[in-house]
Amino acid sequence: MSDFDAIDSLLASVGPEAALPTPEQRLRLREAARLSKAQVARALGVSPSTVTGWETGRDPSGEVRTRYAYLLEGVRERLEETEPEPEPEPVVEPELESVPVEDVEDDVESLGSPEPCVLCGRPARQRVAGFAQHLDPVECGAEGPGEVAGGAAPARTEKVAPARTEKVVEAPQPAATRTTARPSDSPKPPTRRAFQPPRPEPSDLVTQAVRGALAEHHGDIEAATAALVKRAIPDAMRLLDESRKGARYDIIAHPWIPDVLRKQTAKGADQIWEARPKWTRRELPPGEHEVTALDINGAYLSALKTHLPLGQLEHSTGFAHDRRRAGVHLITPPVWEHEDVLPNPIGNRDEPGPLWVTEPTLRLLQRLSGPKYGLCEPPEIHESFTSGATENLLEKFRIALKDARDAALADGDEVTLEYVKAMYSKFVSTMGESNYNRELYRPDWMHIIRSQAFANLWMKAYKAHDEGLAVVRAMGTDELHVIGDWRGVFAEGRGVTEVKVKDTYTAGACAEGVED
Repeated sequence: MSDFDAIDSLLASVGPEAALPTPEQRLRLREAARLSKAQVARALGVSPSTVTGWETGRDPSGEVRTRYAYLLEGVRERLEETEPEPEPEPVVEPELESVPVEDVEDDVESLGSPEPCVLCGRPARQRVAGFAQHLDPVECGAEGPGEVAGGAAPARTEKVAPARTEKVVEAPQPAATRTTARPSDSPKPPTRRAFQPPRPEPSDLVTQAVRGALAEHHGDIEAATAALVKRAIPDAMRLLDESRKGARYDIIAHPWIPDVLRKQTAKGADQIWEARPKWTRRELPPGEHEVTALDINGAYLSALKTHLPLGQLEHSTGFAHDRRRAGVHLITPPVWEHEDVLPNPIGNRDEPGPLWVTEPTLRLLQRLSGPKYGLCEPPEIHESFTSGATENLLEKFRIALKDARDAALADGDEVTLEYVKAMYSKFVSTMGESNYNRELYRPDWMHIIRSQAFANLWMKAYKAHDEGLAVVRAMGTDELHVIGDWRGVFAEGRGVTEVKVKDTYTAGACAEGVED
């Protein structure tokens, strides 16, 4: 995208927002057109749970609002084209005061789309004196009275809409039972009853998928595992949608992306530096030592808890960092003077000068430059692409996967373990420029989650160093080599908060040195 395209995109967001129908009308239009939430979501570049939010009270904003309004208006026009002409209403003998036609002809309006009757709640095709009502009292309330604004059933005060030659007259009501209905009022949904069956938890989707795969493959563990891993990406997206129901924040699934986040060539990389460590200690303490290579469990699963931008990234310049926002930043990193005992927090980078880093890397550097650690100077921020952010955006998704993983460990269920691992690892790796995940295009999220995993590994290395262990190597997101009593520092096991032994070897005076 050129600079002028970016400006045009910005200008498009300036001005009055597109008008939208009420949430109830949005739902009615979609269902009348026989469109699923998934179809609407794909057309607008959002998730089905976001469409649910729009149909239950939330409003979209920006460009996606304009496209949603365009879709709904198109649906409304198509439905009006195919809708049969309403049959003429039968004339009802006057039951109330009769008045000349000219007194009421402006009070009765035919509706293009049915609206809930203010008396019975059933669809009505006329609006009388501003209120959607049935003109035929027999048709009104045929299946029992509905609720009106205020929650009470209408008293039998018969706010009747008579024939077109009559004026609507309201019979007297006791003051305590009189209710006022507004044109925009619609029947309330049924009251939630007590003792309803609990709604399935998102983690139940994992259990159901595993059981289904095992049943389909007649208990063949290898075949079931292969089938589950193959469908891990769409299943992860479905789990994300379920975990996002009722969430406070909308997600922009396909926002405009700055050039720094775009691949420079078809098989190349973008300009973001993930700070991936690949560090080996230069010199060991004197003597011969037993080195333990520790494997960090669920590194990417833990990294799902990180500050993620919700919307489209916006450009800014200067040294200030707003901790309520997240994204990518062009910084000059500080000089690192502890390479002999701890890896550089930005990883192995030989060339000097500014580089683009993600939110976790910037926050780690700022933390280490603070008074608690005092290990370096603060990074110098030149420019940023950020959006409003939250650390809990994927928290329910993460917890659902963690709970499924914990239960599988307790039961010795290797099928579920492989399935869950494939879900979170492929979820992270395919949300960038990938042909395998068309529902979510957030390369900024991909880099941020990866960098959070690297930052988590760095903090484990620092914890080991601070507790008196000699840190020998840190690799990627899940490999840490140490000398010393590591069980006094880290809990051993297969849980997400635990570590397990990957290898042990000897290094030092009587060995060739640390193996590469």
